Amino acid sequence: MLVLENASLRLGGVTILDTINMRVGRRETLGLIGPNGSGKSSLLNVITGIYPLTEGRILFCGQDVAHLAPHQIVARGVARTAQTTRLFERLSVLDNVRAVQGGTRAAAQALLEQVGLLEQRFMLAGALSFAQRRRLDLARALMLNPSLLLLDEPAASLTASETEDMAELLAEVAVPGRALVVIEHKIRLIAALCPRVVVLHMGRQIAEGSPEQVIAHETVQSVYFGAEGAGRA
Repeated sequence: MLVLENASLRLGGVTILDTINMRVGRRETLGLIGPNGSGKSSLLNVITGIYPLTEGRILFCGQDVAHLAPHQIVARGVARTAQTTRLFERLSVLDNVRAVQGGTRAAAQALLEQVGLLEQRFMLAGALSFAQRRRLDLARALMLNPSLLLLDEPAASLTASETEDMAELLAEVAVPGRALVVIEHKIRLIAALCPRVVVLHMGRQIAEGSPEQVIAHETVQSVYFGAEGAGRA
């Protein structure tokens, strides 16, 4: 479904991504991990058209989308969430979901029920807890009915129990019927969701395999877990 071929990104003379070659199969859930600053979010930014590639190609369903505008890529079936939730704080939870492509009330309420926010539908988004905001952000992305969903740290700042709940929620409502790329520092969530994981470091791929394989990889142990032991949480 998604293929990156020798994808490179340079900004202001600095290499952010260096010859990335990555594939995501139809209905595959791929984990993307690496230390802070390794290029993970930048990779999502080039996939979604926020940054144009310097070199290489991005193929989505067989078509090169590397130089399309973000809205054109969304129209082809790609949606994402960000590290920081981007909600309309002064709109209700329901209206936040309806605002996505003018969604219907019925469709929005159905999604809110799926993510566990139906009872909060008339609350202002700004009054939600952090965990609830993550759920609302997910509902907004799902409102686009994407065939490829990119999640940038969906469990960031969540407690251990909230992270477990998020992993279960993603498995139930996000994984079925689509491809996912999941960025996350919490390895237990990655291991629970992702049969295959790619590891980035300083803009380069340094490992790929099952969660168990990449966790045991000597270079990954050194550059990721050695620097960020909290990543195992």
